[in-house]
Amino acid sequence: MATPTLVKGARSTRSTIALKLLMAVSGLIFIGFVLLHMYGNLKAFAGHDAFNEYAEHLRELGEPMLPHAGALWIIRVVLLLSLVAHVYAAFTLWSRARQARTTPYVMKKRTGATFASLMMRWGGVTLLLFIVWHLLNFTVGKVNVTGGPTDDPYNLLVDSFTTWWLTLIYLAAMLMLGAHLHHGIWSAAQTLGLTGTANARQRARVVAFVTALVITIGFSLVPLAVMFGVITK
Repeated sequence: MATPTLVKGARSTRSTIALKLLMAVSGLIFIGFVLLHMYGNLKAFAGHDAFNEYAEHLRELGEPMLPHAGALWIIRVVLLLSLVAHVYAAFTLWSRARQARTTPYVMKKRTGATFASLMMRWGGVTLLLFIVWHLLNFTVGKVNVTGGPTDDPYNLLVDSFTTWWLTLIYLAAMLMLGAHLHHGIWSAAQTLGLTGTANARQRARVVAFVTALVITIGFSLVPLAVMFGVITK
């Protein structure tokens, strides 16, 4: 029989810490992925052949020890599990925080923390919807909104971003991603105990800001280049 704890709420506190750690670790996995994905996207500036060779190289990764596209499917499974873990932890923590508010109030004061929390919550939902569309557009369904072919990764990318409304959606999603990363990296640093001193907190803020800025700009360069005719077929 389990020994009951003498501290009221200790088990719940440990569970909350575990959920925050799960969010931090799964978030870091996604940061690593988006950095690599950004590098791959920027291959578009090298032209049609370089971009398509990179896309094919991803499918050949790990051969002959792994089957064709085997490593790519392993990466996809890891990302899917990380996404499920991240969403589960976020929803559970939000639900607990909401249930903990037993005292009703008329109006909550808008603080920076409140705004950041709302951005993380609704930004996360927006990004989740964008990820579904992005996979349908470029990976699972390969939807070419211009009606053109979908068997050429480079041409599919150019066709997609020559459509102005799709480019605007993508750029808006990247701004949301940047905001999400900015607050998320800072929160992960706190959870992992990397903000114990004033200098450590300052470093965490700088890392969060620079990482979010680099990823936002990096992902935005290709659609902007296509829209303004720098990248063409």
